[in-house]
Amino acid sequence: MTISRKYGRTYHYPFSPGTTSDDRISHHYWEDIRTVKAIVHTEKLDGENNCLSRYGVFARSHAAPTTSAWTKAIRERWALLKNDLGDLEIFGENLYAVHSIEYRRLEHHYYVFGVRILDTWLSWEEVKFYAAMFDFPIVPELCIVTPSKEEIYRQKVLELVSRPSLLDSRDIHTQAPCTCEGVVSRNAAEYAVADFPHHVWKYVRKGHVKTDEHWTRHWRRAPFAWEYRIGS
Repeated sequence: MTISRKYGRTYHYPFSPGTTSDDRISHHYWEDIRTVKAIVHTEKLDGENNCLSRYGVFARSHAAPTTSAWTKAIRERWALLKNDLGDLEIFGENLYAVHSIEYRRLEHHYYVFGVRILDTWLSWEEVKFYAAMFDFPIVPELCIVTPSKEEIYRQKVLELVSRPSLLDSRDIHTQAPCTCEGVVSRNAAEYAVADFPHHVWKYVRKGHVKTDEHWTRHWRRAPFAWEYRIGS
């Protein structure tokens, strides 16, 4: 029995090239999106999905709280706010450990992208409200669009993923600037947990993973922006 429900699997756009054999694709995404008033496009960050709830800090599995070395900092932060969470569950990207992209403009290691309360995913405005209340940054917001025509929408996503990361993304091998990992798009309004696949989508660029082995085997802490400035 799990303590809480893990984050739902985010379906890829059918034009997302960075899929693997176990990924799911939303072939009929436009049927859902055209009924939505506003879509928020955010940058997909290359970290670990960590959930903060009153029961602990959870990574991929929600059967038990995580105890990994790279979540030590966020677990210490959780200890200070756990009694204020109640039914709130905060989901964020933990960038404490470097994965396949290194970021040169990190001011924090934990960036919020979603807030769940019971059977509801809260609206984007509420996500920003609770992130600010607990003094967390949000993932980079790229733009908010009102869907009109599918081709226009698709071209906007492709334009967004061609940009470098707002956190200054670098290839971990060459240290050369690279495009962002991708884009996550969500309904700006709240929606039911059970309807998650019809309200959230992602685009991941091809060849994103650069490591020959899983990052957890020889992980290292991601430096903050000021550490790069001192070392330059």
